[in-house]
Amino acid sequence: MNPVSQRLLSQQLICPQFTTPEEAVNWMGAVQAQDYKGMRWAVAMRTRRPSAKAFKRAYDSGAIVRFHLMRGTWQLVSAEDYRPWIELCSRKAIAVTRGWMATNGISIPNEELFRVRDILCRIVADLGSATKEEIVRGLAERDIRMDDHRLSYHIRMAELSGVLCSGDLLPRKATYALADDKMPAREPFERDDALTRFTRKYFRHSQPATLEDFAWWSGLGLNDCRRGIALLGDWLHSESWRGREFFLTDDARTRGFRKDRCILLPPFDEYLISYKSRDVVLPPEHRHRAHDQSGTFWPVCLLDGKVAGNWSAAAERVAVSPFNEDSGPGHASLEAEIGRYLAFLKR
Repeated sequence: MNPVSQRLLSQQLICPQFTTPEEAVNWMGAVQAQDYKGMRWAVAMRTRRPSAKAFKRAYDSGAIVRFHLMRGTWQLVSAEDYRPWIELCSRKAIAVTRGWMATNGISIPNEELFRVRDILCRIVADLGSATKEEIVRGLAERDIRMDDHRLSYHIRMAELSGVLCSGDLLPRKATYALADDKMPAREPFERDDALTRFTRKYFRHSQPATLEDFAWWSGLGLNDCRRGIALLGDWLHSESWRGREFFLTDDARTRGFRKDRCILLPPFDEYLISYKSRDVVLPPEHRHRAHDQSGTFWPVCLLDGKVAGNWSAAAERVAVSPFNEDSGPGHASLEAEIGRYLAFLKR
């Protein structure tokens, strides 16, 4: 087992199999979308011909949507996965959110929660796609005022209830829309059916991965995670690598890896976020260059699947800070990857 090359292939970071952003997101099951700008490259780079315009079309049409779901953070999911994932994950996510509210000394009674949710829906319905500033103005017109922190929790709870999701894609500001306007209603999933589908998509895109990795990524309890693996039966098998048990499929991709390939990962990318233990691709001595203790992840460069530097982009110029000279400017593969990123911006 070569976990680095298999993860690169499974995560569609080399030899991507898909042509559209919605196909890539559907394959992944969920794509971390903490960074509003970086999420576009996170999806597009997993397609054969990355295009910023193609991402915007998929986002605006509701083929992919952004909202708070797992671990109290932002994800992108496909329209067909949106409602099953809400049914499966929202109870745990709401409990986590209420815990954060309590830690911050915020209490929202149910009467307030439902009343404000109804008003949020009316504001968003009138505008079709509303920024947070527009929501604040709409609330003020109804003589409702609250601080930004409290409003953020109201919006998040509306997302977790399946009422609000992302609206149109703007350059820098998130917008909100009614979920029913973006995606048609569908018959509810049985919980085991949703859990089976959810587990399959995780291991399909993250393999090889451990039980602990799955529990971290999903935000579900260990019992649910173990059940999800059991429900997949022989579709998954386990292999030991450096004393840890990894799960993968019999048809995991193994061909397509080429040495000396550089890849520019956006912040919060699934290649790191998908796993609790990231030492497979992130050398411990460089961990502080990839993320901090509070969970903030920065853009990193990969060389042969290993984290080898940081990068940033401004005004269509890319700056790279390698950890060593071998992965820095002048490396042929890095120049090609920078060209791919700039071409994505122009498309």
